[in-house]
Amino acid sequence: MSLKTFTAAYIEAALWSSSSDEKGSPMDQDYGPSDIASETRAKMEKDCQEFYGDYESEWTEGGWSDEQAGHDFWLTRNGHGAGFWDRNFDGGAAKRTSFSLAGSLAKGAKA
Repeated sequence: MSLKTFTAAYIEAALWSSSSDEKGSPMDQDYGPSDIASETRAKMEKDCQEFYGDYESEWTEGGWSDEQAGHDFWLTRNGHGAGFWDRNFDGGAAKRTSFSLAGSLAKGAKA
């Protein structure tokens, strides 16, 4: 498990799912992680660190990678209509249903 992988995936999702102009061109066509303002980058990293610390065991239980969870954290918290709700959970079926596990992660993402 890796916070670094989670954070890189979060930033990657932010760039490809956000637009940089009136045409709706994805930001990742013109920008990369190094183009993000240092204050913004620090906020993103702090948010990822907190979410990772609080919820990593949840997506691990569900059989997801840190990369998948990083993407889903960005998509869910920014209302893209995709994210934690769209994944199937492989593990932990006896402990919780997929729906309740996704709900827990989505609630945390929006906090």
